[in-house]
Amino acid sequence: MEVVTTSTVQAVPDSVDRRRAQQQKWTDWALFLIGGGLLGWGIYLGATSMGYNWQWYRIPRYLYRVIDGELIWGPLIKGTLVTLQITLWATLVAFLVGLTTALLRLSRSWSGHMVSTVYLELVRNTPLLVQMYLFYFVLSPIIGIDRFWTGVLCLAFFEAAFISEIIRGGIMSVERGQWEGAMSLGMRPRHVYARVVLPQAVPIMLPPMTSALVNIIKNSAIVSTIAIFDLTNEGRNVIADTFLSFEVWFTIAGIYLTMTISLSYLASRLEARARRGYARE
Repeated sequence: MEVVTTSTVQAVPDSVDRRRAQQQKWTDWALFLIGGGLLGWGIYLGATSMGYNWQWYRIPRYLYRVIDGELIWGPLIKGTLVTLQITLWATLVAFLVGLTTALLRLSRSWSGHMVSTVYLELVRNTPLLVQMYLFYFVLSPIIGIDRFWTGVLCLAFFEAAFISEIIRGGIMSVERGQWEGAMSLGMRPRHVYARVVLPQAVPIMLPPMTSALVNIIKNSAIVSTIAIFDLTNEGRNVIADTFLSFEVWFTIAGIYLTMTISLSYLASRLEARARRGYARE
């Protein structure tokens, strides 16, 4: 008589789940390819009905050129580098401002709580374009900064309002008993944050934080309104010279999509590592 062990019984559902997951994966890829194909076909039909003459062969020269064995970056790549610089500095400033705002809202200081609340309400309830013009035409001459840092600061303060709520929500998601247990052991507040609260809050904050960073990349296109030669502004200049509207905008969209997907993938890896580290602890 055959003896069926518990491990054998458990292995059968596991194998079934793996097969279902694999089938679901292939189904998702098939739907994605079908949807992408239909979208591309619709765009092609629309352009054909307009009588548009596709000239993709002219695009590579605006990405890079090789002259006498020397690699020369085109305006779209140069604009991408400016966009990455703006994103990097805006992310650093936004995180610092967002962290400070979150701590002020969590503090017992009435004035700090009021200042942070007013800042959040002003930023979240006014359009980014209006804020950019206020920074450029009002604050920039007063502070005495160039247009690059004007764009960086405006973008950073706008996104910091959302980042602060992400940080505050992550900190408040930690159970009160964790705080009380750490304080009962005689730990100082900064040690409670560093050793108890943040290790539990960071995995919770990573997914929405990734969305905030992706928004910084996408919203960085707004700096083109104050004549910063980022990717969007360089693309507009190329279109003005060549009239390759479809090709250039599709190329720009592809570059933005590459940056945001890469960031999302990196964040997902960091989130998985953080959760594994917290589970081990």
